[in-house]
Amino acid sequence: MKKLIALLLFAVPAFSQGTVKLVKARPVTSSAREQLTGQLFPSKLLPLGFEAGGRLMKLHAGKGDTVKEGMVVARLDPEIIDAQVAQAEAGVAAAEAAATLAMDVAGRNEKLRAEGSVSDVQAKNVLTQGKQAEAGLAAAKAQLAQARAGRKRHDLKTTISGTVIEAPDNVGGMIGPGMPVFIIQQVDTLILKTTISESSRALVKPGMKLRVESVGSGASTDDATVKVVIPSADPATRRIPIEVSVPNQDGRFVSMTLAKASMPLGEAKKAFAIPSSALGTTGGEHVLVQQGAGAYKRVGVTVLERNPKEVTVVPEEPLDQVVDYPQAVQTATKPGPT
Repeated sequence: MKKLIALLLFAVPAFSQGTVKLVKARPVTSSAREQLTGQLFPSKLLPLGFEAGGRLMKLHAGKGDTVKEGMVVARLDPEIIDAQVAQAEAGVAAAEAAATLAMDVAGRNEKLRAEGSVSDVQAKNVLTQGKQAEAGLAAAKAQLAQARAGRKRHDLKTTISGTVIEAPDNVGGMIGPGMPVFIIQQVDTLILKTTISESSRALVKPGMKLRVESVGSGASTDDATVKVVIPSADPATRRIPIEVSVPNQDGRFVSMTLAKASMPLGEAKKAFAIPSSALGTTGGEHVLVQQGAGAYKRVGVTVLERNPKEVTVVPEEPLDQVVDYPQAVQTATKPGPT
């Protein structure tokens, strides 16, 4: 009992009132929070390659460039495919002439058959030739369409707007069909992928606001929102994956880096903000409050939120001022054996 009393209320003979720094406990409204860590991914990622093979002739975008949806970023040498298109166009022209002639002949033969000048067999043969000419024209048009489609595949267009992360350094090399030659990321919004405990799942809803901070740079935002809560646990950790949309129009965050999120749990409650240096941890988290000259009382607290400079706590009793660096006071007044 004597030890307990000595811990709760004690004098500080080695410290005068002037050498103990008191700081104001600022009233705030806050809630308990869960600290999460995850990786920032681009909202869209596009590995981009040619559907056709050929020699790379032109580059219209390079690493670090911003591109718009539908923009041509590179071209293959079109010399061979242009020749194929020209050949197919000539084939269509020839087929059109042949079909026109054949149908004209079929029409005249039909009149002669009606007059009895040609037999039914001859008229049918001429009509069949006309239809074959029309079929040949359709085939020629199909070949032209195929050649023109192949020509379009020599122009590589992006289907998203974003930033070029990977691109060829120079032209002249041979490119195979389907080989990714560009990587484009949309980074004006990033996606933080992380996990929450199963017990927290009921408290997390799409649209919930979160604070997200970069682990490396310290850049932060309070406008991040929960995008989706995956209805299946990660088989390795048994935690629930979530995705958080992080606005990044000003580029303060960097894709593929680590970030941490502070997620509120439950209703907001009255609390106090104090410097991180005013929180004691020995024997449980607590603060020291002054009671008269040279006397201090230990008050237990529950930490709702913490950052390098400040912590938000719910104390067991109301606070006004607390001792900064309580460890020094406790060390100087540590009771001896009784």
